[in-house]
Amino acid sequence: MLGGYMGYYIIVGAIGLISMLVSSKLKSKFNHYSKIQLRNGMSGAEIAEKMLRDNGISDVQVVSVAGMLTDHYNPRNKTVNLSEGVYHKRNAAAAAVAAHECGHAIQHATAYSWLTMRSQLVPLVNISSKMSMWVIIGGVGLMASTQIGGTIALIGLALYAVGTLFSFITLPVEYDASNRALAWLKAENVVTQDEYAGSQDALKWAARTYVVAAVGSLATLLYFALQVFGGRR
Repeated sequence: MLGGYMGYYIIVGAIGLISMLVSSKLKSKFNHYSKIQLRNGMSGAEIAEKMLRDNGISDVQVVSVAGMLTDHYNPRNKTVNLSEGVYHKRNAAAAAVAAHECGHAIQHATAYSWLTMRSQLVPLVNISSKMSMWVIIGGVGLMASTQIGGTIALIGLALYAVGTLFSFITLPVEYDASNRALAWLKAENVVTQDEYAGSQDALKWAARTYVVAAVGSLATLLYFALQVFGGRR
C-alpha cells in the first residue's frame, strides 16, 4: 500500500516545495516594499477606509487583527481585517494589501458572481476537506476485496473535487480583487508610479500562492482518479 502511494507523496512533496518557495518570495517582496514609504503618508487603514468611501460602501468596518499576512475580508460581519503590519503602516505593501481586501468588499457589495459561487461552496468544502482523503484511501484499500470499495473511492473523489473546484474559483476572485485595487490606487493617485509598481509586484506574488494551491489540488485529484479508475478495471 505504501509503495502504491509513492506518486502521491512525490506530488505532495513537489507542491509543498513550490508553495514554500512562493510563500518565501511573497514574504521577501512584502518586506522589501514595506520599506518604501508612501509620499502621501496614509496608513493601510486610511487607504482602506478611503477606497470603501470612494466606492459608496458605508457598512463595512476596517479592523486590525494579529499576525503577519493574516489580512482578509469577512463577508459575514462585513469587516476588512488588516494585519498589524498593514493597518498601521504607511508603505507600498500596506497600500496594496489594504486595497486588495477592499476589492473583496466591493465584490461582495456588487454581488460579483465568482465570489458568490465561492461563498456558496464554503459549507460543502468545510465538510469535504475533512473527509475526502480518508474516504478515498479507505475506498481504494477495499477495492481489492469488495465491490463497494470502488463506490466509496468515487464518493471520496467527488468530495475532493469540490475542494479542487473551490481552489480554481478562488483564482478569479483573487485576481479581480487585485485588479480593482490597482485600478483604484492608480485612478485616485493614492500612490506614485514607483509605489504603484511595488504594489503591483506584491499582489502578483500573493496571487501566485493561490495558483500553486489550485494546481496542487488538481494534480492530487488526477493522481487519485488514476488510482481509483485503474483499480476498477
